[in-house]
Amino acid sequence: MSTLSFNLRAAPTQLLDLSALIPSKLASLSLGDIARLPLGEGAEAMLAGDVFDIAGTPGDTVVISGGSPLLDYVGAGLDGGTVLVGGPVGAYAGRGMRDGKLEIGGDAGAFLASMAKGGFIHVKGSAGDYLGGARPGDKFGQLGGTVLIDGNVGERAGERMRRGVVVAKGKFGAAAGSRMVGGTLWTETGFGPLPGPLLRRGTLIGPSVDELLPTFADCGRIDPVILRILSRYIAETLGPLAPKALPASVRKLAGDRATIGKGEILLTA
Repeated sequence: MSTLSFNLRAAPTQLLDLSALIPSKLASLSLGDIARLPLGEGAEAMLAGDVFDIAGTPGDTVVISGGSPLLDYVGAGLDGGTVLVGGPVGAYAGRGMRDGKLEIGGDAGAFLASMAKGGFIHVKGSAGDYLGGARPGDKFGQLGGTVLIDGNVGERAGERMRRGVVVAKGKFGAAAGSRMVGGTLWTETGFGPLPGPLLRRGTLIGPSVDELLPTFADCGRIDPVILRILSRYIAETLGPLAPKALPASVRKLAGDRATIGKGEILLTA
């Protein structure tokens, strides 16, 4: 396994676009070519060699030592291999990701995994607003893949999410699952106020909700087979990082009845 290392020289003072720093885009380049890659657009864009000390051999692993909220698009477009970041990152990490693994050693900014179609993202800190969400101009948010958040999640996670799974050990912020059309949001801690506004399809799973929208209907306790299938899938995908298996019986809240109302919030406590 070949590893290419990018050691951050100093905290950046401007937004940087790191979408070029993924294995498939670096595989055929020399270290000199990599050092000349622009990390943004326009005349003011900094070059990779201005920001990082670069060492190693291009291959299937990219390691970024250090981190900053100004490092945007980390792992964006990742289509195989691994990107490891030693600290926090900015917005749009894992955007459009199709395969491979992105591991972030600190917090992640807004729109994590937007339009991601596959792969695995592990954030060892918390995630900002619109995790798996659609940004302006996008038809959908997350389209597939698996995301694990060790901390909390900001507001409006899963905005127009279509497929995929997001698991958070911490709490989701307000309006999780906003306009969601498919996929799963799973929290071990609970949801903030008013989850699922205009939820069309998809599943929100957690032990509690701070405040429920009046357009959700209480369907009582159910024991769907899909919970066992989901627990088994997550256990196989995340291994020792997987949350405790879901209980056999959960309380179902159906909605959002302000739209087609085919989504659900499943309360595990």
